[in-house]
Amino acid sequence: MNRISLSKRILYEDNHLIAVNKLPSEIVQGDKTGDVPLSEDVKQYIKEKYGKPGNVYLGVIHRLDRPVSGVVVFARTGKALTRMNKLVKERDIEKIYWAIVKNAPEPPETELRHFLLRNERKNKSFAYLTEKKGTKEAVLTYRLISKSKDYYLLEVNLKTGRHHQIRAQLSAIGCPIKGDLKYGFGRSNKDASISLHACSVSFVHPVTKEPLTITAPPPEDVLWDYFAKDMA
Repeated sequence: MNRISLSKRILYEDNHLIAVNKLPSEIVQGDKTGDVPLSEDVKQYIKEKYGKPGNVYLGVIHRLDRPVSGVVVFARTGKALTRMNKLVKERDIEKIYWAIVKNAPEPPETELRHFLLRNERKNKSFAYLTEKKGTKEAVLTYRLISKSKDYYLLEVNLKTGRHHQIRAQLSAIGCPIKGDLKYGFGRSNKDASISLHACSVSFVHPVTKEPLTITAPPPEDVLWDYFAKDMA
């Protein structure tokens, strides 16, 4: 189980869904690193909490990049996974992020629409203003909500879910995310994170049909703490 007890990072839990505040160091699903993914830690948490024998079912609905923190929602039943996947496909899940960037965006609030081309070998997406062969449309809105002496805090509403979308689109307008070397920021964060946090997801619960918003506090960090007053 992770350094910070998983039980303290559970944001929401019922018979159908479980949501966790992911740490920047975690991977959501297993990959070539062989590191234990968050999904396995959540399975173990459920197994221990409820004394479940055998394998525990857990469906991965969406992912966050490894250096990104914030809300990750898992399905605890096959029915919940199928219905959540439908919400994702139909873009009926609202995802809000906070991003700390070096430069002030111009204008301070707008919609960004790019066409992203994913390079598998470099594990990077490139943003273009016009459609090219192999690209996928990427849309988000952002607004500037705070600033410090050296940095700016943006609230991002993700409209599509493309590979490295927020990172690539903000970099394309000259606002790379703090710590994101891959997309043009000058130096890394000490913990290898990037200053991008999935702060909330909102959707209609797949079983109860009640509106649900799940929020996650950002990592404990001097800069995140500075901006906390403006995140309400």
